[in-house]
Amino acid sequence: MLAPVTECLLRLEDEPYGIDDYRSGVPRWCTGCGDNAILTAVQRLCRDEKLPLEKIVCVSGIGCASRFPHYMNTYGFHSLHGRALPVAEGIKMRRPDLHVFVATGDGDCCSIGAAHWIHAIRYNMDMTVLMHDNQIYGLTKKQVSPTSPLGLRSNTTPRGAYLEPLNPLSATLGVSNVSFVAQAVDWIPEVLYQIIAQAFHHKGFSFIRILQRCPEFLPDLFEPWLQDPDKVKLLSHADGIEVSAGLAKTYKNLEAHDPANLDRAREIASVTDPIPVGILYRNSAVPRYEEIRAPDRTFTPAMVKAGLEKEMDKFTIWPAD
Repeated sequence: MLAPVTECLLRLEDEPYGIDDYRSGVPRWCTGCGDNAILTAVQRLCRDEKLPLEKIVCVSGIGCASRFPHYMNTYGFHSLHGRALPVAEGIKMRRPDLHVFVATGDGDCCSIGAAHWIHAIRYNMDMTVLMHDNQIYGLTKKQVSPTSPLGLRSNTTPRGAYLEPLNPLSATLGVSNVSFVAQAVDWIPEVLYQIIAQAFHHKGFSFIRILQRCPEFLPDLFEPWLQDPDKVKLLSHADGIEVSAGLAKTYKNLEAHDPANLDRAREIASVTDPIPVGILYRNSAVPRYEEIRAPDRTFTPAMVKAGLEKEMDKFTIWPAD
C-alpha cells in the first residue's frame, strides 16, 4: 500500500544528512595541507546544522583555497582573482535566505581583493568568510604574499621579503562596522570547528583568519608553534569558545577574553607570538546591508523573466514585415 504524499514529505524532511552528503570529489590539495582541515570542519558544521544542500553556496576567488566549492556538494561559484566577496554579496543581496561561505586566500583577499575586503567589512552582510592564510602564494608556486614574514625568500623575493607582513586581524578590526573577527589554526580541529560554528551563527560579516600549513612551499613555517603549545594562546569566554578539559591539558596558555571588548581585541590582534586563537570581537548590533537595502517586494520567476526579456528586446533585430 502506498503511503500518503504528506507522510512521504514529512519523512523526507526529517531524514538527516550525513557528512558524505556534503562531499564532492576527492580534494587535490597536497597531503598535509591545512585546507583539508578547513573543508572537513565546514562539512561537519553543515551536517550538524542539518543544512539543506540547496540552501548552501560556497564562493571562492583564485588560489589553492579556491578549490573549496569544487569539494562541496552544494551550489558554488569559482570567481575571478580577488573577486569572491563582491560575488558573495550579490548572492546574499538577491537571496538572503541562503547560507553563504566564502573561501579566500591571503593573496586573494589581502592583495588583489583588498578593496573588496575592506568594503565587505563595512557592508556587514551575513556570510562566513574563511581566509586561508598560509603566508605564501601556493597555486602559482611560491611567491611572496601580503602576509609573508619579513625576510622570507621566495621566487619574487630571492633576497628576502622587504616589508613587514600585513596583519589581517588588525586591518579588519580597524574598519568601521566590523562585527565578527576570529583567528583559528588548522592543527587544532576542535577549536577550528567551534570558531566556524560561532561565525556561522553570527548575523553579519564573520571574518575568520585561519593560519594554515603549506607542506610544499613553507613546510616549517608553523613548526615552532606546533612543537610548543605555550606559543598558542587560547581565548575563552562564555560568549566565545569553550576550552575542553582535554585541550586545556595541552594548551595551558589561556586568556579569558570578552569579545565585546574592541580595544582589548585590537591589542590581542597585534601580538603574533604567542598566536591568539579564538573569537577576538563580536558585535551583533551592527546593521547589515542586505537588510538596509532589502527590496520592497520579492521577485517571482515570472517577473525576472519579464525583466530579462524587456532588456534583451532592446538589442533584438526584428525581421522586416
